[in-house]
Amino acid sequence: MTEVTILVGTTKGAFLIEGGAARSGWRVRGPYCDGWPINHVVADRESGMIWAGGGGDWNGAGVWRSADGGESWELTQLTRGQRDDWAASDPGFAEIIGWVDRPVPFEGFSQVWSLRAAHGRLYAGTKPARLLVSGDGGGRFDEVTGLTDHPSHDSWEPGGAGLVLHTIVSHPEDPDRLWLAISAAGVFATEDGGRTWERRNRLGNEGACADHYHPAGPSDGELGHCVHNMVRAAGGGDLLYQQNHHGVWRSVDGGRSWDDISAGLPSTFGFPIHVHPRDPQVIWTLPLNGDSVGRYPPDAKAAVWKSADGGGSWAAKRAGLPQEACFFTVLRQAMAGDRAEPAGVYFGTNSGSVFASVDEGESWSEVARHLPTVLSVEVMER
Repeated sequence: MTEVTILVGTTKGAFLIEGGAARSGWRVRGPYCDGWPINHVVADRESGMIWAGGGGDWNGAGVWRSADGGESWELTQLTRGQRDDWAASDPGFAEIIGWVDRPVPFEGFSQVWSLRAAHGRLYAGTKPARLLVSGDGGGRFDEVTGLTDHPSHDSWEPGGAGLVLHTIVSHPEDPDRLWLAISAAGVFATEDGGRTWERRNRLGNEGACADHYHPAGPSDGELGHCVHNMVRAAGGGDLLYQQNHHGVWRSVDGGRSWDDISAGLPSTFGFPIHVHPRDPQVIWTLPLNGDSVGRYPPDAKAAVWKSADGGGSWAAKRAGLPQEACFFTVLRQAMAGDRAEPAGVYFGTNSGSVFASVDEGESWSEVARHLPTVLSVEVMER
């Protein structure tokens, strides 16, 4: 049986929550990465390598990596932060923090927001939005200039968290095909390894969306550029789902057109979305009450909403989740799943809890609490 570890990025470092093959008796390890804000933690199933991306104005941007299951970590720093500038001008401070002056390869961004390991490459998305790629497991990165030089680049607008490249989706078989989501520039796709990119925000059911005005919502033939999270379904074809600032959307053609599948949900606003590892019609999302009214579960009662028919209908799954005075937020990268049978689903909250379901979302248990604000949840299986 596969051993499952939940990888958690928080505002105070990375954590590993181990459940073993039984997915029970969960044990929390951490924090790692010297307490850096960690926006995303991912792992490679074959090698067991773990990467954690994050940073900020104080630390600068960087990617940490561990080859021994989290026991030790190595930092690849990508940009300088305020601490580097202070230490460079204050030898006493530099000695206190053990600072070493190292050259950094980039400037102009402050955080790594997303990571994706695929086909022997490690991709990193930054804030402000740029795409980096490493061919040596995170030791050295190069910029994917085809995206930076996209003709629409000057028109990209920041979302509430800034102009962030927060989602990187790879094709399971073709290394030249990638999809990205940028808030608030929308979806981009490449089919030539990043040399050229196509913007893919076109509405498929424009008429059905005509009465839903919102600044971040569908208009002018496009679905709205403030994508919150995007996933690719298993199987043939290019079936994509996204949770947008204004709805849940489905594309059957790799993002060339998008259809609104929000009907039946209690709100169009939310952050994460997750798709079943084998059944492309099974998806989960976690609606919040709205962007300007608190960003917590509707009626302060937590529920993960599940669809078994590709968004044609939805059902609330509440067993084991708080049903009174629940005001947490689940952020865009804070839901993931494993590939076990039945599939496990996991999410983390800004109040420091991590919830797990080992029956495909039908029931839930809290497997960790009192962590720092959870920014991301992924799963490592070995």
